[in-house]
Amino acid sequence: MDHLSVLPVGTLFGVPAGHDLSAGKLAVLGVPFDMGYHPTRIGARSGPAHVRAHSALVAEHLDGFGVDLLEKLGAVDLGDVEVRPGDVGESFPAIQAALSRVLAAGAVPLTLGGDGAVTLPQLRALKSHRDGFAVLHFDAHTDAYEGIYPYEYNNANTFVHAVTEGLIDPARSLHVGMRDTDYQGHPGVVGVARDLGYEVITMNEFTAMGVPALVGHIRDRFAGVPIYLCWDMDVFDPSAAPGVVTPSWGGISVREGLAILRGMRGLDFAAFDINTVSPPHDHAGLTGSLAAQVAMECVFLRHESGQ
Repeated sequence: MDHLSVLPVGTLFGVPAGHDLSAGKLAVLGVPFDMGYHPTRIGARSGPAHVRAHSALVAEHLDGFGVDLLEKLGAVDLGDVEVRPGDVGESFPAIQAALSRVLAAGAVPLTLGGDGAVTLPQLRALKSHRDGFAVLHFDAHTDAYEGIYPYEYNNANTFVHAVTEGLIDPARSLHVGMRDTDYQGHPGVVGVARDLGYEVITMNEFTAMGVPALVGHIRDRFAGVPIYLCWDMDVFDPSAAPGVVTPSWGGISVREGLAILRGMRGLDFAAFDINTVSPPHDHAGLTGSLAAQVAMECVFLRHESGQ
């Protein structure tokens, strides 16, 4: 055999595993944390390993340019943050510290959750290293709920804490894809997010405007602004992404999602946060594979950000 091409196993896309960030522009970090009290679906803590395992198939289709791109970015997989699912007091500081190390080295983090709770400590880290950023959040839910769970911190109130802690300016941030709609004048949970100052584009509103109009709005709104991209996999319809913590019918299609991601190339991205993959509920690995594709789109976003 004249040539044997071997990709390392166990990392996202087979990029090198390690901790040296001196030459890296992109750092992969797993955040295997979930709150552990969803009444029927616990499993997002296993999400990072699941996405990495299914990323090999995505990488096979990259050919030369994609692999060279990963090398050009100096992409490295740092492994997983050491966390204890359900233990906010121990896990949130660990997540924040791990992300701070990436940011201090000048790399852009690409994190794999974990449920939606993992976003808050990441926002805390980014706030201490790069002020002036805005959140672009794709999700079936606003994660700005109040009174849903009897816990101070949970995966449903991340973006309430983000405002009360002064981590972000909600008026500069945007939530897209929410299934909740007004009913007989009652604003529901979308109303809570809007009362906090967020702009929210519900799924019904997105359907009416279409992908080109949404992409145009995002490009106008975030031009020149560092973006924290939070991509919750349940923004996709469950027919495409069944393995999520809280599936909600009527979501975006894969074609729409990829068109949106590709339409944002050239904007400035400060961090990528892909979360809510739940392997025990993932038929045939569909969600893991799709999450890996979203991660690859984020690689291109990082490459074309010009930073």
